Amino acid sequence: MFSAIKRKIATLSSDFEYYLALWKHSKNLPVLEGSDVYDGLRLRNILKTLKKDGVYVTTLADLGLNSSSELLQAAYHQLSQMENPNNDHLDEKLPQITTVTGLPEFYAWGTEKRLLNIIENYIGLPIAFHGVHLRKDFPSKHQFGTLLWHSDAEDRRIIKIFIYLNDVEQKTGPFEYIPRSLTSLFSWSYFQLYYKLWKSGYMGIDDEEVKPVIPKSAWKSCPGPAGTVIIVDTKNALHHGTVRTEERSALFFCYTANPPERPDLCTQYWDDTYPRAELRSASDAVKVSN
Repeated sequence: MFSAIKRKIATLSSDFEYYLALWKHSKNLPVLEGSDVYDGLRLRNILKTLKKDGVYVTTLADLGLNSSSELLQAAYHQLSQMENPNNDHLDEKLPQITTVTGLPEFYAWGTEKRLLNIIENYIGLPIAFHGVHLRKDFPSKHQFGTLLWHSDAEDRRIIKIFIYLNDVEQKTGPFEYIPRSLTSLFSWSYFQLYYKLWKSGYMGIDDEEVKPVIPKSAWKSCPGPAGTVIIVDTKNALHHGTVRTEERSALFFCYTANPPERPDLCTQYWDDTYPRAELRSASDAVKVSN
């Protein structure tokens, strides 16, 4: 009983410190200014949509970041270097992941100033860019792993950016989410869904468990051509990948507050959890600040 009370006090204290830090940093947030009035409005619209629904879908072309062409060229080169996983015999094919954080083209895109400004305004605190995964997802006949509806746990607010490297339609398993506005904190749907998640040990819940709470008609699917960019708060927007019959390749960028609530969950973007792409030379090494 005493230990439970102690944990509750520690949680309340941590929450108080968090909201105090948000308030203190609010006056230091970068101004969202674009190259012209329209561009500035567009950047603010990205932020507004993220706050409302937890997801904003765009394209590399529309974002207009200077390093996008180099990013794509490097991504397709690294994709061509990934070995065949020989997983045809498996019923549940885990994604094939390569960590590409140390390669300059990926780091340069992930730290573009206008991108970081949007993310810092959303997270509300100084941010950490943890790194990048190049990921290939395989055909599947049923939901498992990240194909189940889930919420990520690295921090109170997390921004992950997914970039499709091939055209994605229903057969290639588009990203799907429930708008944050439908599961606002203290709503009945929030309690129902997150209770189901808790019962699963936070491993995820399937479509049939979600449908009685949020009808499928309200789910948002994100198909799109190669170069589609999905900016998402993977903590606060319930999401999953969908069952597919063809492979899907994408980049995954990860950002949290600095420091995050769970730093132990962020090391996978730069440590040896997954194979790391080789640097072309020692001078290409990039120090990632966490």
